[in-house]
Amino acid sequence: MVKTIRWGILSTGDIAGAFARDLKLLPDAELVAVGSRTQQRAEAFGQDHGIPHRHGSYEALAQDPDVDVIYVATPHSFHAENTILCLNSGKAVLCEKAFALNSSQAKEMIDLAREKKLFLMEAMVTRHFPVIKQVRQWVEEGRIGEVRMVQATRCADGVYPPEGRHMNLNLGGGSLLDVGIYVLSFCSMFFEEPPVR
Repeated sequence: MVKTIRWGILSTGDIAGAFARDLKLLPDAELVAVGSRTQQRAEAFGQDHGIPHRHGSYEALAQDPDVDVIYVATPHSFHAENTILCLNSGKAVLCEKAFALNSSQAKEMIDLAREKKLFLMEAMVTRHFPVIKQVRQWVEEGRIGEVRMVQATRCADGVYPPEGRHMNLNLGGGSLLDVGIYVLSFCSMFFEEPPVR
């Protein structure tokens, strides 16, 4: 018998809404809680997505005994803080990309998850696309020869408003962490060593 995993979502932005909708497609997942910075936002998000537990703080979500795993969907600059909160509360975490702002934050998050023996993973959706899995298989089988260089591009439609989080450097915005991280992740799949330049 498959165990149902009870999920909480930390934040109520656009990506959190997309995650809430998509989670309903999984037969072994149940969305039971949401946490927001305000009770009003938690109530509205919970109403929109049929979520029974609606918390007006991230701390309350992290302490919810009915939650097994928390999806962290805040802006990049808060990923480390929010992930550490959840791990310290005994929750497994799926953290939206970019995992952290820097390697020090990433190491702290990973070390804490290991210490507490909790699941922690970056939500890098492109790693699981069928075409990416196929290319990785071909590389592993040597079907396209030795990979010496990867050239990749990722584009996004639309214009980001200058006042939005995507362009706000204080929130970890900008092209590298928001869109460029997909290209970096893609390239890292084909080399055992990190790039030197």
